[in-house]
Amino acid sequence: MTRTARDHSTHRKVVTFLCLCTGALLAVPPTRAQLISFPKQDLIDYTSPNPFDRLPDGRPKVPDDLIERARGLSAEEVWAVLEEKGYRNQYADGFHVLYPGKTMVGRAFTVQFMPARSDVDEVAKAKAKEHGVSKLTNQTAIDMLQPGDVLVVDLFGKKVNGTIVGDNLFYYVMKATHSGGLVVDGSVRDLDGISEIDMPAYFRAVDPTPIGNVMLTGINIPVRIGGVTVMPGDLVVGDREGIYFVPPQLVKELLDRADEIHVHDEWTKKKFDEGKYKSSEIYGSPSDAKLQEEYKEYLKRRLEEIRKQRSSK
Repeated sequence: MTRTARDHSTHRKVVTFLCLCTGALLAVPPTRAQLISFPKQDLIDYTSPNPFDRLPDGRPKVPDDLIERARGLSAEEVWAVLEEKGYRNQYADGFHVLYPGKTMVGRAFTVQFMPARSDVDEVAKAKAKEHGVSKLTNQTAIDMLQPGDVLVVDLFGKKVNGTIVGDNLFYYVMKATHSGGLVVDGSVRDLDGISEIDMPAYFRAVDPTPIGNVMLTGINIPVRIGGVTVMPGDLVVGDREGIYFVPPQLVKELLDRADEIHVHDEWTKKKFDEGKYKSSEIYGSPSDAKLQEEYKEYLKRRLEEIRKQRSSK
């Protein structure tokens, strides 16, 4: 073998070795290096009522067509089913709402931070390096986002140095999630820039400082947002009032009930427009037997029309 041939052979071996090493590092999920772990099987176990497929990370995958249907939900429609099923801690409010007229809908991608503590942080950083992760930052989680996700971040209400994104990373989140959305129990920065980007966002405060003095402690684990326990894969629905976190097993029933509530509200307003009835005769249900029968026929016809229209798309 000539010297040139030997050099080329050696070069190929080195490149192959480096590629294998890089692949091994990339194959290690960053979640294995976090302080609080929630293995994929635990996520599957704790979300076992999920009736849908799952994403590669184990989260329930509420189907895209149901996400699109959910964009037409009202707060009343979401609350009615959650209350009936005994889920009374699924609503959070008190946020700044970036676009009050734009409904936010998507699958929860959860991230948790805690106040920095040097001895704990040193161990976390060492473990991260053992798993091939150079550092654990907000971008570690942001780089894992997928289309349809809503980034849901527990930053324990932190304002100063609690800024999960500025306008550049907000733009990246918009691109990665296809305008899914952001919920942060913390703050953002560069609001002027963020307000020019077409993605819903809910945040507690605005501050000019960069994120700091915190530790990334969990990705796709159960987190707390206000008074809500949010599970990875929950359907997130935000409107101008606040945010609902819907367990996947309730999504289909909630949407079907929403159709009925839409029709009921439509019929109620039509009867009010006639100017012949007191509110108590019509709302919340008709008092007269003939009106009850009229409503039942109207409901049946309109639901058939709605479902036919939806199936033709």
